[in-house]
Amino acid sequence: MNRPHYILLPVSPLFIALSLTAAFMLNLLPWGHLIGAPDFVALVLVFWGIHQPRKVGIGMAFFMGLMMDVHDSTLLGENALAYTLLSYLAIMIHRRILWFPTMTQALHVFPLLLLTQLLQVLVRFIITGKFQGWLIFVESVVAIALWPVITWMLLAPQRRAVDRDHTRPI
Repeated sequence: MNRPHYILLPVSPLFIALSLTAAFMLNLLPWGHLIGAPDFVALVLVFWGIHQPRKVGIGMAFFMGLMMDVHDSTLLGENALAYTLLSYLAIMIHRRILWFPTMTQALHVFPLLLLTQLLQVLVRFIITGKFQGWLIFVESVVAIALWPVITWMLLAPQRRAVDRDHTRPI
């Protein structure tokens, strides 16, 4: 309770679009098939679903999922279904999560990312009949380790003061 609470500026829709585009570009890099490479689109979607649920909702999650389906050349709708569920759950619990510090937020986001990944693995198992192995779930652990960095980076533009006045504490 002793940590400072910052009054954040409104987020720019252009910044949200740039962050989602950057996350998509990070997922396009060839490290996506390595074990432990996080799903940056899912991480950024859950972040904006928690912090700006009216600006980034289920429709944006569905669109980003379709784009990832096309990129991964997977079953059309596999990622879209997972991202839509992730966005819905993030929006559903967004008011409660914002009361916690960043590390506790990460513990609340972990089951969401794990459930999303479990849904993707389940759909792939139903379609192909092959199980990818348990190491695939390391991605969620790595994503949660990145949660404080992502939070700091995506909230940084909102923390700057509109007009600097060194006599005000806010």
